[in-house]
This record gives sequence, C-alpha cells and structure tokens, in this order.
Amino acid sequence: MTDTSSFTHRSRVQSFAVVLAIELWERFGYYGMQGILLLYMVQRLNLADAQANVLLGTLSAVIYAAPAIGGWVGDAVLGSRRTMLLGAAVLALGYGVLGLDSGGQLTLFVALAIVALGNGLFKANSANLVRRIYEGDNAQIDVAFTYYYMSINIGSMVSLLLTPWLQARLGWGPPFGVCAAGLVFGLASYGFFRKRLSTVGSAPDFSPLVWGRLVAVLAGMGVFVAVVVSILGSPMLGRICVWVAAIAVVVAWVLLYRRAAPQNRPGLRLAYLLIVQTMVYFVFYQQMVTSLTLFALRDVRSEFTLFGVPLFSLSAGQFQALNPVWIMLASPLLSWGYGQLEKRGYYLPVAEKFIAGFSLVALSFLIWWWSAAQSVAPISPWVMFWAYGALSVGELLISALGLAVVARYVPLNIGAFMMGSYCVSNGVAMYLGSMVANMAAVSGAVGGETVAATLPVYASLFRSLFFLAVGCTVVFVVCLPFTRRWDAQHHAALGIKASAKG
Repeated sequence: MTDTSSFTHRSRVQSFAVVLAIELWERFGYYGMQGILLLYMVQRLNLADAQANVLLGTLSAVIYAAPAIGGWVGDAVLGSRRTMLLGAAVLALGYGVLGLDSGGQLTLFVALAIVALGNGLFKANSANLVRRIYEGDNAQIDVAFTYYYMSINIGSMVSLLLTPWLQARLGWGPPFGVCAAGLVFGLASYGFFRKRLSTVGSAPDFSPLVWGRLVAVLAGMGVFVAVVVSILGSPMLGRICVWVAAIAVVVAWVLLYRRAAPQNRPGLRLAYLLIVQTMVYFVFYQQMVTSLTLFALRDVRSEFTLFGVPLFSLSAGQFQALNPVWIMLASPLLSWGYGQLEKRGYYLPVAEKFIAGFSLVALSFLIWWWSAAQSVAPISPWVMFWAYGALSVGELLISALGLAVVARYVPLNIGAFMMGSYCVSNGVAMYLGSMVANMAAVSGAVGGETVAATLPVYASLFRSLFFLAVGCTVVFVVCLPFTRRWDAQHHAALGIKASAKG
C-alpha cells in the first residue's frame, strides 16, 4: 500500500528516522528491563538459577512469538502504524507494573505478560515499516537494516548501563519506572513527527479506524495476558506452548510454500534455511541474559584496569551493555565495507555473511571457555570485553540481517506474517538457549558459592557451546552450493517478472 514511487532519498531518510526514534526508546525500555530482570528474580525474589532461567526462556519465547499475531493485526486489522503505537503504550504499562516491585510472583507474571503483549504488537510492525520504506531497493535494504540495528542499540546501551546503576542506588522499582518513562517519551516524539510517516503503512492505515475492530483487538489483548500469566506460572505448560508454536510455524511455512507461485519458491527456500540458521544463533545469544550474566556475577572482576591503573567498573547486569557498544562500533564499518564491495561490483551473499558470523560466535565461546578453564580466581573483565566483541560482530552478520532476509526473499503480501514467524522461531531458539544455560545452573543462595566451585561449571558450558558453534559453521559451509543456486534462481525470477512488467 506504500507509495514508494513518490519517495525521494530525503523522504525515505525522514520516514526512516521517525521509525528509528520510537524504536530507540522501545529498545531502551526492553533492554533496561532485561539488564536487571534475571538478577531481580535471583536476588530479589530468591529464585534458583534453573527456575529463573526457565522463566526467562519461556518469557523470551512468548515475547518473540507474539509478533506473529501482532504482524497479522498490523497487516489486516488496525494497520502497521497504529499497531506499533498501541504496542508502545502497552509496553509502558508493563514496565510500570514491574516498577511497583510488589515482591510477589503473580505481579511479576502479570507485568511480564503485558510486556510480551506490547512487544508482539510493536516489533513486527516497526520492522515492516522499515521494509516498506525501502521497498524495491534491494541495494539499500541491507544497509538500512544494519543502521536500524545500530541505532536501536543506542537505546539499549544507555539503558543497560543506567538501570543496574539505578538499582544499586535506589532499589528495584525505580529502574523499571524509567523504562516506562522512555516509552512515554518515544510516543511523544512520534506525535511531533508523525506526518513524515503519513505515506507509509499497511492498507488499514490509510482507511478510517474501525472501532469495532479496535474493541475486538482490546478484548483479545485481555485474553492474551491471562493465557501468558498461566504459561509463565507453569513450566510444563510453557514447554508445551513453545513446541506447539514451533510446530505451527513449520506447518505455516509448508502451506505458504505449497501455495507460493513457482517463481517465489527459491526465495522462500533460501529464507527458510537462513531463518533456521538465525535460530541457531539465538541459542548462543540467550546466554548473554542467562549464563553469562550469572557468570559475571560470580566469577568476573568488576573493575577494568590498564597497566594497573583503574579505569571504570561494571556490575553483572552492566556487562550486557558491551553488546550494544560493539554493535555501534562495528555497524558503520560493516556498512562501509558492504558499500566498498558493491562499488567494486561484488556483493557478499547473506549466506556467506552468516558463515563469517558463526565463526566469530565460535571464537567468543572459545575465549570464555579458555579463560574459565585456566583460572582459579575471578577472571579479568577484559575477557568479557573481547568475547562480547566477537559475539556482537557475529550478531551483526547474522541476526541483524535476519530481517533483511525476510525483506528480500519473501513476497510482500506475506511480509508482516513472515516477520512475525521469524520472531517466533527466534523465541523457540531462546527458550532452548535458556535450557542450555541450565547446564551451568548453580544451586544454593547467591553469594554462597566459591569461584573455585563455579568456574569449572561455566567452563564446561562454554566448551560445549564452542564445539556447537564450530559444528554449525561447518554445516553451513556445506549448504553454500544450495544457497547460491536458490539465490540465483530467485534473482532470475525477479528479472523475468520485471521484464514482463516493463
């Protein structure tokens, strides 16, 4: 429905900037919550490692599954722009409930269910708006999504540094309140510049709001929250729902493929394969909010020094901020590199970028494994710095381009749904990642463990993840001939269609 033919470069940049602004504040809130959520469960609510990991994994699965529904609401019911704004408002409410800090698990479950709902309404639709802004310009899609990834990490970096700092000084409630305030500010910013997005959206955005549809969506939201509270309160039910969601995605992909036009099938095959590879990455990614955060809490020194001179300190939650720091450092360099290759007539296929990314993931866990295995005392925080660097650049080569894979290889009429199903698959992977993190679950109260007892536990986990990453890299190299063939077939099909229209 977007009229891309009237887009100048300037209007595209302006529209893109509006989406980035609200996305930045959405990420500020989400990662601010993430920076202290596991620690809140373990230190404030006294949950065991394994219980907290499972709860966080279930939440991640729900958060990433919800955009499949949110994408449909944006495509067919309310419109992408309206649904994105509704999601931002719901997220602010969820963080506000967390800020009450009642100390009870039921309040925690309700707040997290509201957050999952808001994320579902927001995430698929904000990404789909970016796709629509750059629709038809494949050369700019990778660059746009790379900058999109870089810009939203500004919000996450600030909040990951801020909320643990606030928690240490003001307690658990105020940091969650700051996350809510960030969303309110993001909505206000959108209000000032909303006209720049007036020509971008899905079909319902360009029609008057149907109030009956809105009421139906609000009722569905209430049901969603009640269901998610039940799922979070029952690990067995959560596990069942995760696998049902995974099976539903596979069935949907099969049906979409069977109904797709022949010229669209090579692109879909390639998209499916690359999305599965992205899923595997998220098993490793989930360690940042589970095993690596608890590793930093128990076995990593907080103070960074250089030649014996103290520089600064990071708490266990703040180490997660190294991820967006590296994302912002590496994103411009990668985008420049893509541009230089393009000027020389060479385009590095996405599948080959994924292989490079998984090589870096393997390197990151090799660093963590070697450091934990060789130490008997708390390790240097510089180990976290460099290992996070390898993992984060790998993320840019894999996860950051996952959305671009959908944008490039999936037909436009199912774009938002595929954005949503992409998120579902990642949610399943993050649930699995939390289960993997439980290989290093430590029993007993936090603070009662010794470094000598916990370091070998984490070393064993990191060793297993290193070998898994190496194995994945080898498998993806073997798949290269298929990805190259399908990519060539996809581009040939697009050429045939273009010439038929022209």
